[in-house]
Amino acid sequence: MKLATWNVNSLKVRLPQVVQWLTDNPVDVLCLQELKLDQPAFPVAEIEAAGYQSFWYGQKTYNGVALLVRAGARVEQVECGIPGYDDEQRRVIAATVDGVRIVCAYFVNGEAVDSPKYLYKLKWLSMMQEYVSSQLLRYPAFALLGDFNIAPDDRDVYDPLAWKDKVLCSEPERAAFTRLLALGLSDAFRLFEAEGGQYSWWDYRAAMFRRGLGVRIDHILLSAALRRRAVECTIDKTPRGWERPSDHAPVRVVLGPDNEVA
Repeated sequence: MKLATWNVNSLKVRLPQVVQWLTDNPVDVLCLQELKLDQPAFPVAEIEAAGYQSFWYGQKTYNGVALLVRAGARVEQVECGIPGYDDEQRRVIAATVDGVRIVCAYFVNGEAVDSPKYLYKLKWLSMMQEYVSSQLLRYPAFALLGDFNIAPDDRDVYDPLAWKDKVLCSEPERAAFTRLLALGLSDAFRLFEAEGGQYSWWDYRAAMFRRGLGVRIDHILLSAALRRRAVECTIDKTPRGWERPSDHAPVRVVLGPDNEVA
């Protein structure tokens, strides 16, 4: 099973790139963030033509998340938002695909540590922690994918000193990421790559991508049951070099078969 996540920074603009990437990388599930599309505007026909089912939670201008699932896969228990959390921003969608519970999330950016949006981020992270904890009790085969807007440690930032205590790298944000791992999740990328210098987001300004100056904020977290099945996890920088790219690159994990005896 192959799972991937990609903040496309406007599906309307980058639909051709998504279709091209799926053609080149036929994953079973692609989690999208920052659709920037209202619910009725989702390009269902184009996604179907590419061989995928669509499940989405759209929002005009900002936010919006979607699951693109390979045609023929069994999809159950689709859920939008964090239950019990009245959040006007559409950031979470979940579904069970062929027995694997998948949560696609667009974590709050927070803007700056002295911003009210940062306080919203911390509250949202607390609610996400509770939500993931409850999901893990119900679904042993569990994956959380998305743009987390958190660089877990200094290996994930091109200049740790410059980013110290800034949004994406502040101690409360990193502590929230650590608490997610403490629920029994593993950072899939770090299962295979211990070195720093591997990034998934590059600012559009100052030729940051060309200069290799990025931040790793797009993640795939796996439960213990899926960690055993993980074969590889990679960041695909290719689309970041395309014309009019998203500022994020896709992250993909490959899971082997479930060999556990029932």
